[in-house]
Amino acid sequence: MASGKHILGQQSGKHVFGTAKIGEKGQIVIPKEARELFGIKPGDSLLILGDEDAGLIISKPDAVNEAAFKIFKKFDKNNK
Repeated sequence: MASGKHILGQQSGKHVFGTAKIGEKGQIVIPKEARELFGIKPGDSLLILGDEDAGLIISKPDAVNEAAFKIFKKFDKNNK
């Protein structure tokens, strides 16, 4: 399993995989260690979220779906 580059004092499970350059077509290459660790394969879809102050978050949609369902469930309880 990929280990990533660890920052001193970082919690277990936190990784720094390095940097990625933006290509001519606006594409980036996700480092191999990150793809292996997160099971990202060619053809997979990734969700891109952005905050103008904090930056970008790239996630597998499944990880966010679970959080979204919890939020919707809370809204349903509050509206009843």
